[in-house]
Amino acid sequence: MHRHPALLLALHGTRDPRGTAVAHSLALRVAELTRVPTRLAFADVLEPTVGRVAADSPGPLVVVPAFLAAGYHVRTDIPDQLARAGRADAVVTPALGDHPAVRDTAVRRLVRAGYRPGDAVVLGCAGTSDPRAMADLRRAADALSGRLEAPVHLAFAATAAPTVAERVAELRARGHRRVAVASWLLAPGLFQRRLERSGADVVAGPLCPDAAVAHAVAARYAGAAIPQPA
Repeated sequence: MHRHPALLLALHGTRDPRGTAVAHSLALRVAELTRVPTRLAFADVLEPTVGRVAADSPGPLVVVPAFLAAGYHVRTDIPDQLARAGRADAVVTPALGDHPAVRDTAVRRLVRAGYRPGDAVVLGCAGTSDPRAMADLRRAADALSGRLEAPVHLAFAATAAPTVAERVAELRARGHRRVAVASWLLAPGLFQRRLERSGADVVAGPLCPDAAVAHAVAARYAGAAIPQPA
């Protein structure tokens, strides 16, 4: 009988200690759900890196990128780190952004923050220069629009335009009395603070901590195609 592969949970690091605490909490919850060895690593900013943790993880390995769009880190950086660590054999799952549980969490957070039907809605994202990741974000906005039965407008905390504050101002100029921002961010930090300072009437909290996000990670792990030794 083959043992279950270890799970490497890969996040983008943050210098905000609250965000780091959320990352560790998410990893612990995922370990409880999957009952497999679960290791936390960071694609950027913080240690330990994905490459270091992968190199120190013997046996089969599944890497779940806890990212909401498949941009540079998911498509290039994490695979490159794995290759340099001699772990090109690791299975990398899709990112989390198109998982229904994650999208439902964004809606639930928005409603909890005070969203009212009729509010103009902005989806506040980290931002990306990768066109494929941008397409992921557009699909997320469309999915939220379907759940809310209302238009959802993309805006960004960094990298891309318009900023969340610019989008909020634009919607007010178009006559919307109330504007609500749904957070498409996993954890507290600089980008979430930019959403909170956008001038919107309602700003949802980040997606974590929320049990549904851990369940989405566990589902990605369970759905990974693991090569079996001969």
